[in-house]
Amino acid sequence: MIQIFGTNKNFDCKAAQRFFKERRVPFQFIDLKEKEMSSGEFDSVLSALAKSEGSRAAAIEALTDTKSKDYSSIAYLDDSEKEEKLFENKSKLLKQPVCRNGKTEATVGMAQKVWEGWK
Repeated sequence: MIQIFGTNKNFDCKAAQRFFKERRVPFQFIDLKEKEMSSGEFDSVLSALAKSEGSRAAAIEALTDTKSKDYSSIAYLDDSEKEEKLFENKSKLLKQPVCRNGKTEATVGMAQKVWEGWK
């Protein structure tokens, strides 16, 4: 089943939900304000993104919302500290939506071309 991690106020999260609803693809929406992503879920998303991005550091950069007002708290950290800080402040620093298809595939942001293959 497809999981969408994000917040209800985010327009891209709403668009992702609409995308899957229109195609009658079952999904589960997890609001990061109500329920945090577990460490296992975060690690599996990071690992799946690392495959497509090329490295774990690139996956962390892809997951980080550089337009967030809290971005300054993570901008100058080294890679190991960035991962920990990103996990601690998911709802504030993650680029949304984070979509996961099982444990092997994940996307961040609007990735409709990739989602087409998930049906």
